[in-house]
Amino acid sequence: EGILHMGACSSTTEQNMHFLMENNTRYTLRLATWCLARNARLVYASSAATYGDGSLGFSDDHQLLSRLRPLNGYGFSKHLFDLWAQQRGWLDKIAGLKYFNVFGPNEYHKDDMRSVVHKAFEQIRDTGKVRLFKSYHPDYKDGWQLRDFIYVKDAVTMTLYVFDNPKVNGIFNIGTGQARSFYDLAAATFKAMNKKVNIELIDMPPAIRDRYQYFTQADMTKLRDVGCQHQCLSLEESVADYVSGYLSREQPHLSS
Repeated sequence: EGILHMGACSSTTEQNMHFLMENNTRYTLRLATWCLARNARLVYASSAATYGDGSLGFSDDHQLLSRLRPLNGYGFSKHLFDLWAQQRGWLDKIAGLKYFNVFGPNEYHKDDMRSVVHKAFEQIRDTGKVRLFKSYHPDYKDGWQLRDFIYVKDAVTMTLYVFDNPKVNGIFNIGTGQARSFYDLAAATFKAMNKKVNIELIDMPPAIRDRYQYFTQADMTKLRDVGCQHQCLSLEESVADYVSGYLSREQPHLSS
């Protein structure tokens, strides 16, 4: 009936482009070819990493696709399939979703690709503090870099809306439409754990300083226009649900 293709290597520091092309780009191409040949539904994961430094904004308008310049191999591998789909005229038959910063239950297996909420919870539990990157951009204070953080429950609701409406095709953003700071995220985690805020600022690794996104915020106009009116939980509500309902109850040794 259809395929929801979310699988990928989402590491923004992965340097093996052959692996990224095979795992993220060509595999999606094979799935798309299979679905189109059988008139099966395909909804696949693209990424907000395709927007690069954000200088062109975060609009999911197809006319802007060819102008985007991702900052890392992961973003490029996702962007390349979006371009292939556009050039082949597939975007009126399949749907690609540009997920922003998704967080939520069952992240143990993702290792360093886990969300900041998950990492913050473990840092607070083990050390009583959270480590955040210093800023290397004059417009952003240390720890106040901005992201569109979206809870996985909200992302799932939006994803299933697209999947269940076969006439909704093309590229769509999946986010809250509201940028929040890493400091806000850490503070929400401390509050959910009934702990006092304690932030330690650390140097950003030199390897990512020139390719770091300081601001992301999904333009949600297009998804709203096709009928998805889902209202996302606030950052504080989402983090509280994640921490109290999942992280504080989970047993890491069972994660495998």
